[in-house]
Amino acid sequence: MGNPVTHFEIVGKDAAGLQAFYREAFDWGIVPAGPSYAMVHPGAGVGIDGGVGSAAEGGGASRVTVYIEVDDLALALHRIEGLGGQRLLGPLDVPGGPSIALFSDPEDHVVGLTKATTVRGR
Repeated sequence: MGNPVTHFEIVGKDAAGLQAFYREAFDWGIVPAGPSYAMVHPGAGVGIDGGVGSAAEGGGASRVTVYIEVDDLALALHRIEGLGGQRLLGPLDVPGGPSIALFSDPEDHVVGLTKATTVRGR
């Protein structure tokens, strides 16, 4: 089995506005997780959880990012770099959250990685 997409993130300039939009448009349960970020729980055990909030401090670009679960962030980033991708962030431990990393693919799409909490059989 391949590595699954396990999380998504939608960030922009107006965290509260984005959260209200997605709550109303899709009936998502949105739980505050900080001053400008909230976790999204689609509910009913269908779909994946995610986050909606502000772009990075200093006016980061609005973006949508998917996160792919891997067993070893450093190893995955090494493989990605060998295939023409570029490491953008991490690995790093999110306080109270998972270990993550970001990379760009050969066409400059930003994609996230999240460390698996248990090792999956392949």
